[in-house]
Amino acid sequence: MKVSEIISQEPTCVSPRTTVLETAQTMKVLDVGMLPVCDQDRLVGTVTDRDITIRVVAQGWDAKQTPVRDVMTEETVYCLDDQKAEEAAQLMREHQVRRLPVLNRDGRLVGIISLGDLAACSGNEEMAGEVLGRITAGVLDG
Repeated sequence: MKVSEIISQEPTCVSPRTTVLETAQTMKVLDVGMLPVCDQDRLVGTVTDRDITIRVVAQGWDAKQTPVRDVMTEETVYCLDDQKAEEAAQLMREHQVRRLPVLNRDGRLVGIISLGDLAACSGNEEMAGEVLGRITAGVLDG
């Protein structure tokens, strides 16, 4: 099964200039823990609820003034929409992430794939469970 068949399409992005407060509010409304950061439709990074907690709140920075570009992760792991779902799962395992931005061959963001997408749509709960187990083990070890 290809990634394009199971992704969450039309993801909400934030701009690198968006404040951390606005980003956190968007995460709350969408009930998500990660957002892609895009300049136009080009992926330039990702920001997670953990990034906000560790890089803003714990440092005492002002979330109303801090732009996402100051706290986002620039070296983002992603997959391509024409890759196999198993390849996306492998990337998640290797990099210990639960969600991956999905790009097309033109480098444009076209969706997000999550462990839930892999489990629900691929019918392979075992694969998703293995990825989650590897991620959890890495978190507990590191």
